[in-house]
Amino acid sequence: MSITSERTTESKPEACTTARSTGIVSIAILCSRVLGLVRDQLLNGFFGSAFTGIFTAAFRTPNMLRDLFAEGALSTAFVTTFSKKMKTEGDEAAWVLGRKMISLSIWFMSIVALAGVLLAPWIFRLLTPGLDEPAKVLGTWLAQIMYPFIAIVSVTALVMGMLNSKKVFFIPAVASAFFNLGCIVGGVILAWIIDPGFRNGHVSERGLTGFAIGTLIGGVLQLAVQLPSLHRVGFRFRFDFGCKDPAVKEVLHLMWPSMLAASGTQVTVLLNSIFASYTAGKESSLAWLANAQRLQQLPLGLFGVAVATVTLPMLSRLATEGMTPAFRGALAKGLRLVLFLTLPCAVGLALLAKEIISVIFEHGKFTAHDVTNTAAPLQAYAFGLIFYSAIKVLQPAFYTINRRFIPMLISIGVIVLNVVLNSTTVFLLHWDHTALAWATALGLLLNFLTLYLCMRKFASGLETGSLVRSLLRLGVAVVVMSAICLAVKFTAMSDWASLRFLPRCALLGITISASAAAYFAVTKALKVEESGEFLSLLGRRFGKR
Repeated sequence: MSITSERTTESKPEACTTARSTGIVSIAILCSRVLGLVRDQLLNGFFGSAFTGIFTAAFRTPNMLRDLFAEGALSTAFVTTFSKKMKTEGDEAAWVLGRKMISLSIWFMSIVALAGVLLAPWIFRLLTPGLDEPAKVLGTWLAQIMYPFIAIVSVTALVMGMLNSKKVFFIPAVASAFFNLGCIVGGVILAWIIDPGFRNGHVSERGLTGFAIGTLIGGVLQLAVQLPSLHRVGFRFRFDFGCKDPAVKEVLHLMWPSMLAASGTQVTVLLNSIFASYTAGKESSLAWLANAQRLQQLPLGLFGVAVATVTLPMLSRLATEGMTPAFRGALAKGLRLVLFLTLPCAVGLALLAKEIISVIFEHGKFTAHDVTNTAAPLQAYAFGLIFYSAIKVLQPAFYTINRRFIPMLISIGVIVLNVVLNSTTVFLLHWDHTALAWATALGLLLNFLTLYLCMRKFASGLETGSLVRSLLRLGVAVVVMSAICLAVKFTAMSDWASLRFLPRCALLGITISASAAAYFAVTKALKVEESGEFLSLLGRRFGKR
């Protein structure tokens, strides 16, 4: 009894710290995701779904590498090694590793960016084979402009990793907001300069060049805003190409299987682009899928990435002591927290998909037809959101315990599954782009289940009983929340098409607020631990005692 009490007492400060840090990161990421939505609103509203689809396809490869590096392979491998180095050898040894990795990234990723520019005509055609030739020409030009973004984001990922390891979470998280801010402000200004029609309200595809350059401006801002914080924690940069350092080799050894594992979802997105170009919507299908995924990314980044960002350095430190109860408890805690936060978001997105998309995107050249074709894949992505968020927390844990090949093999299997499903639905059954989204969601489900079972075996348990009990309580809260959403949807929202913009916003806002309040009230009443921590955190944020 005393041992249990002691462990519980020891775990509470760590749990509170995790919840508090998650809240800080979530607020910062919220700013970024909202600005990302604004950027997508402008693109869809100004240029329509077809041209937005071309722009999205052009940014697909740089953005994929952004996800892999900023939130994936490089970040995971580097933070794991950097945190261990800092704990066992001190800050200065960790800074040496940081300098070597930044120097290596600048050199190698600049070569990758240059290769991307030169090979863009073939790469873009490979990723969008079903598009017509004018679309391929425009997409190639936009891709060539945006490829240098890859070199910038690799350095940004390392800076973020160092700051997170020093328990500086807010600035790296909010830096993404500066990326989107640079895209928006720089894109609009440059489009106004480049495209004469943009000034007169007759926007053409020429304005897309301005938004392409805006992504580079945003990338520079995202890096620059973090450098003062990095200087304050003690890092001083100078070029150091000593790549034979054992720590550098450890990062690279962790990184390549991590990259293959983390690329599972990203490769699936690339595959979706290829198959979507053969569906009836062609360029528009690319935009519809991207818009739906953007809305999935909002709660994913807000909660899934936030929890993973805070949990990974802690797991890396705990892993130095072996597979202890503290390690299992921290990982299980992260999973319960991310499920508590993302489950209501997923259900809300699925039930109110059309209304949410209508309020956010139905402006300018984005029509009601586009709304309908975006809502269907959003419901699929909402289902996958729950598992995607859990994967963000679970997958990096394998690298902290030197089981890096497990996620890689699972991801390869998921990719093969998606190729089979997409080929069948598009070429044999002739289904539309929505089938691609459901294939992605199914792959995420299988990915999570396999990862969870493997980690449960390696860790000799993962508090599965506690997770199941928490899910049952959350299920009751979700039922109550869903009842409110459906009641409003089939009464006040039944004549949605005739409502103006402001009444739509008000009605949707009230519905979401009432549903969220009901969810938190029920989870609090059922004594879901994460609910109490989250509400307590909100209370402290608003000055309540």
